Amino acid sequence: MAVQLFNLPDPGEGLTEAEVTTWKVQVGDEVAVNDIVIEVETAKSLVELPIPFAGTVVELLVAEGDTVDVGAPIISVEVAGAAPASAPASPGETEEASGPNLVGYGAKAGSTRRRARRGGVAPAAEAAPSPAPEAPAAPVAAAAPAPLTGAQTRALAKPPVRKLAKDLGVDLQSVTPTGEGGIVTRSDVESAASGASAAPVETVAAQAPQGAVGQVGPGQDVRVPIKGVRKATAEAMVASAFTAPHVTEFVTVDVTAMMDMVERLKRDKAFKDVKVTPLLLVAKAFCLALRRNHEANASWDEAAQEIVLHADVNLGIAAATPRGLLVPNIKAADSLSLHDLAAALGGLVATAREGRTQPADLGGGTATITNVGVFGVDTGTPILNPGEATILAFGAVRRMPWVVTAADGSESIEPRWVTQLALSFDHRFVDGELGSKLLADVGALLHDPGTAFLWA
Repeated sequence: MAVQLFNLPDPGEGLTEAEVTTWKVQVGDEVAVNDIVIEVETAKSLVELPIPFAGTVVELLVAEGDTVDVGAPIISVEVAGAAPASAPASPGETEEASGPNLVGYGAKAGSTRRRARRGGVAPAAEAAPSPAPEAPAAPVAAAAPAPLTGAQTRALAKPPVRKLAKDLGVDLQSVTPTGEGGIVTRSDVESAASGASAAPVETVAAQAPQGAVGQVGPGQDVRVPIKGVRKATAEAMVASAFTAPHVTEFVTVDVTAMMDMVERLKRDKAFKDVKVTPLLLVAKAFCLALRRNHEANASWDEAAQEIVLHADVNLGIAAATPRGLLVPNIKAADSLSLHDLAAALGGLVATAREGRTQPADLGGGTATITNVGVFGVDTGTPILNPGEATILAFGAVRRMPWVVTAADGSESIEPRWVTQLALSFDHRFVDGELGSKLLADVGALLHDPGTAFLWA
């Protein structure tokens, strides 16, 4: 029997780190190959990770709430016939195999290091000098795991104790363990905290708990770590705003016919199994308009100095979720029937709000819709989703007085359903004429859905 490490693999899309949200196992649990052991949150989605070997859980090396680099060890497992912990083997390799390691599986000792913890707690590999190289560790029993060697040396402690140490600003490497098998206990951490000098205020300032953004007490500032979706969104928006020259155009449209069509579809038996909303018709209109103005369904390849004209409209829908703003997209949305588009739209939004959107669903978009109208907002100047040429803001639909022109040319003022649309586009290759035509076509389809027959 020997201890083997499971390192954080790349959850997809070339991500470099993830936050531990939930452990699915505890110390002492038996795990089989491909058992789900942990759920992590990346900058794009929640991902459940299976373990590539079977055995008994020896230690959970990271706590819930920790941010971990891809390739860093997250759990140790006692495995029959496995390589020692100081030199874990990659999945599918024997102990004698010497090929390159898979990302996140069996990284060589010293090849990875933990991110610095908030609150001034340094990673184990940085807080204490590395001892001289030792021979591979002998097999150990689950009740008393041997400490790792080399650059992977770290204090032994359960996740709740690690979290307590992080909150109190205590370096676990400096704590003398009193628990069985050399494990640092809660009382060890509390004793170290009470005997240590006070940490700087900015280091131990109150941290906002998960989901507590905005819960600020009287006279107390709350610091919210920038990570996960918020970090990715911030980086993407800054890159987009300072890379693509944005132009935004606006149009106000009488969408009474669109609202009438929404009500008819809600009563149609063919649509009883899907949700019909104004956004559905806006999405369909945008797809049709992009297909008609196909040069706007494109992206800019800076490296190749080429404009890439996309064959399909992969339509992104900006969704506000508990994790932040996500923009999953419907692949080849322009080829879907109205019913299938409604089903895809409903599934996309529900999955995003549950935090289950997969990285593949967040990549490859070609155009985006942001529905600001659900918040009662009339319009805005949306920032392009990186890599896309256009983004359409759909504002609130309101009853407003409108000048209506009859067939005989007479005019009257009537209450009508009215909305505002805003289209931002990349002016490097979408010029004013193309952008204006695209926006005008969307408006024409929403004003009179029958216009689509003229384009067939």
